[in-house]
Amino acid sequence: MLIGGFDVSSLKFGTSGLRGLVTDLVGLPAYSFVRAFCAMIAEIGAEGAGREVLIGRDLRASSPEIAGQCACAVADAGLYPIDCGAVPTPALAMMAMRRRVAAIMVTGSHIPEDRNGLKFYLPSGEIDKAAEERILNWHARLSLSAMPAVSAKAGRIEALAEYCARYEAFFAPAMLEGLTIGVYQHSTVGRDVIADLLATLGAEVVRLGRAECFIPVDTEALRPEDEELVRGWGAERRFDALVSADGDADRPLIADGEGRFLRGDLVGALTAAYLGADTVVTPVTSNSALERCGLFQRVVRTKVGSPFVIAGMAEAQAGGAQTVVGFEANGGTLLGSAVERHGRRLAALPTRDAMLPILAVLATVARSDETLASLVARQGFAVALSSRLPNVPQERSSIFIAALGDEASQVSRIAFAARGGIVARNGCDGLRLTFNDGTSVHYRASGNAPELRVYVEAENPEGAEILLQEGMRFAESWIAAMPNNELVG
Repeated sequence: MLIGGFDVSSLKFGTSGLRGLVTDLVGLPAYSFVRAFCAMIAEIGAEGAGREVLIGRDLRASSPEIAGQCACAVADAGLYPIDCGAVPTPALAMMAMRRRVAAIMVTGSHIPEDRNGLKFYLPSGEIDKAAEERILNWHARLSLSAMPAVSAKAGRIEALAEYCARYEAFFAPAMLEGLTIGVYQHSTVGRDVIADLLATLGAEVVRLGRAECFIPVDTEALRPEDEELVRGWGAERRFDALVSADGDADRPLIADGEGRFLRGDLVGALTAAYLGADTVVTPVTSNSALERCGLFQRVVRTKVGSPFVIAGMAEAQAGGAQTVVGFEANGGTLLGSAVERHGRRLAALPTRDAMLPILAVLATVARSDETLASLVARQGFAVALSSRLPNVPQERSSIFIAALGDEASQVSRIAFAARGGIVARNGCDGLRLTFNDGTSVHYRASGNAPELRVYVEAENPEGAEILLQEGMRFAESWIAAMPNNELVG
């Protein structure tokens, strides 16, 4: 992709928003994509939309500069930029939906600090894949080659107060009384919001690991140093749970008192059960136990990415579902319909949110006589692990996955022979392989970075770890053997 004569090919829409290298995004590229977004808003005539565009950001070093360039683009498009400052993505989305305006979140979420991105919201919520295509088309049509040298003056709105009030009004005031919760603050933009809300609802809160530099905490592929930190805190003192979130606080991290992290899909399932959901919507990468656990009337599977989950929730509601909760394997939880409990109402918020699952899981613990560890143990989830192969371009991932999906290919014929071979394939998003011994491996190219995601399920932790390493080595060896993007043999 050329912008102003420069190649910015790292920029692309992935599972949630536009992302790429900071060097490819800052300046004219950020400006031009926001101008395209504003042009799309005018084209579709977003129903009831005001002329404001809210702008929020995470705590990356590059985010304030990019947010300023977004404000300039909004003003040049004839709209009014409103600065919401450093704020969790769900808080920004909630404010935009309430005010019936568009919003832009400057965030790279969990990816390294040398990358950043933009998430776009219409008054109805997060944009879908069709809107992404409209933005790309407008970007090509505008073909901007320069941006103004003068920065725009933006208004200012506080978005956090209503977000906190949302949960203070739904959950009972002393709901978490008696619980001691560690909050791993690192560099998530929600670090103080999470701690303050938990304290407001009665928990004893211990703030841990606050960082001055950005830390890329990925809820699907935790860094060993993060796992070691949390286990160490769990060993030092008694906690009922330890919690955190990713960079823009739309994906939660929850660990039991000993520092063992819960899988995001289990967090989503516990949240949906607490809210009394009859239907859950979740990608194919979420645990296969969801269909077996008996907690929900219906489980709807989608491709990976919040736009697909949002579309699935809308379809489920149109089909008669009453209480719809969406979640991803990364833990991001979306509330597709309003929920009422004990005379308290929680409005729908169809965008990924870290705060709701953290509160719902802790509330489940607080009202039971079980520890979080024992609560998790009796859910009967298969042991699932995930990791990633970095520096693998999407085209190489695609070639590998296509060959593995072809029953006649060499890679497919020899794959995982020690496990009795492949007995089933699911190509809904990437490729999920089920083996004769009942285990499974799922490969898919990341939508946000040049890496291959690897997900596994097995009967026990040791088996899952062995399978994950086996799956990683298998993919790494075959991808390394590709000359000129073609598989050997």
